[in-house]
Amino acid sequence: MAKSYEITAMELGPMENFVYLITDVATRQAAVVDPAWDAPQVIKYAEQHNIQITDVLLTHSHHDHVNGVADVLNRYDSQLHLLKHEADFWQAELNKPTLHYGGDNISVGKSSVQILHTPGHTPGSACYLLDGDIITGDTLFVFGCGRCDLQGGDPEQMFTTLKKISSELPSDTVIHPGHNYAEKNVSTVDEQLAGNPFLHFDDREDFVEYRMHTHDKIRSTPYKAIPKNS
Repeated sequence: MAKSYEITAMELGPMENFVYLITDVATRQAAVVDPAWDAPQVIKYAEQHNIQITDVLLTHSHHDHVNGVADVLNRYDSQLHLLKHEADFWQAELNKPTLHYGGDNISVGKSSVQILHTPGHTPGSACYLLDGDIITGDTLFVFGCGRCDLQGGDPEQMFTTLKKISSELPSDTVIHPGHNYAEKNVSTVDEQLAGNPFLHFDDREDFVEYRMHTHDKIRSTPYKAIPKNS
């Protein structure tokens, strides 16, 4: 069956960010995920395709994912969504955002988006789960994962988060990451289990050592698959 929504990815800015539009096919209402760097381009695309941006979804509050929020909110009467844990961490003066907890659902037109609380990159990092798709921000990249050495990062939480994502989501779930760091733009959970080195660890301490001290010394972008037995 055809999905009730479309996901449009735009690579914007100097850090290869992906900004996403989740558009409900029936109503042409949409949520923009992590508007940053060139919000006017996102707005122009929406106007050209008869899309009304009703919601803004944040995966986390780092500057490279939120610096276009004001532009969108100034153009549309949209509702801003983020996890309460992230709002508490961010401490920004936000104008009446809708604060959520993991497991909450957001309606975009007739489509439903589930919010997953996925701490590790920041305390209130979120992923957005739809019908067979997940937008992962800086939690999970294609063949990589987000840094844990910035303020609010926690590699032990990231280990738990990645274990939960990889074990609970269907293997054919399509991952849409927050940055274009790999040799391909999207992947599946099954492909990540086979080739993402961060998903190969069964020991928490080994994961922490690799994430915090080893990975950045031995890998550079674009990320490619690394088989577990290597």
